[in-house]
Amino acid sequence: MSSRGAARPNGQSQAGKICQFKLVLLGESAVGKSSLVLRFVKGQFHEYQESTIGAAFLTQSVCLDDTTVKFEIWDTAGQERYHSLAPMYYRGAQAAIVVYDITNQETFARAKTWVKELQRQASPSIVIALAGNKADLASKRMVEYEEAQAYADDNSLLFMETSAKTAMNVNDLFLAIGE
Repeated sequence: MSSRGAARPNGQSQAGKICQFKLVLLGESAVGKSSLVLRFVKGQFHEYQESTIGAAFLTQSVCLDDTTVKFEIWDTAGQERYHSLAPMYYRGAQAAIVVYDITNQETFARAKTWVKELQRQASPSIVIALAGNKADLASKRMVEYEEAQAYADDNSLLFMETSAKTAMNVNDLFLAIGE
């Protein structure tokens, strides 16, 4: 009899593991952090999303092979006045998604600052993903894909362009982090 998936006395499948990950989203205000989380957790998109005050907490579980990955997601506020709170949210995080808006060069520059801060102050083993959001607005693009990919490669970051509006790469981004 194959041991894969065999029942154990406590009713748990031998193959099934559960991993919990604290994941934090960082980036400028209005780049789409809350929209990405809402799309991932609830499959929804709201054209006019209220600004996050402080941080919002959501959870979502995904199955990868024989492992259930439970994401504990901290969606932080992007306004400068909340910046001092960020370390409280990324402390102890296993993963971070730094989000910028592909139509706004300034948000990309700010994303680089977040990456530096995480590399300096977060856990050395943290998985950092860079997400160029609003890919549905490619006609208004100000940050070239190649520029962001090169930056991500130089800093050992996962990188994807996403669209919370169309759901492009949203699940893929979280699954890649879970891997």
